Amino acid sequence: MNYYVYVMTNKQNKVLYIGLTNNIEERVKEHRLKVYPKSFTARYNCDKLVYIEEYEDSAEASKRERQFKKWNRAWKIELIEEINPSWIDLSENWNLDLSKTRLRI
Repeated sequence: MNYYVYVMTNKQNKVLYIGLTNNIEERVKEHRLKVYPKSFTARYNCDKLVYIEEYEDSAEASKRERQFKKWNRAWKIELIEEINPSWIDLSENWNLDLSKTRLRI
């Protein structure tokens, strides 16, 4: 199983959300559909995936997520722009079926 540390942002690229998941496609769908309407990403309209790292070890991914969350904004932006200088939505061409999603219980 793979684990993903990722960054979502809003259309203006002003708000950054850092997350961890083992199913990146499903998690991006949840953010876009605002499955959890009171969540940070729903309140701030973070529906654009701009950064992703993949790990095979959950502990390593979790450590990276915690590290990334502690960074200042400038460092986060620098890292994002190393791989995604235009801040395009990396999931844009994934052909996600937004008509349904698996709900977490």
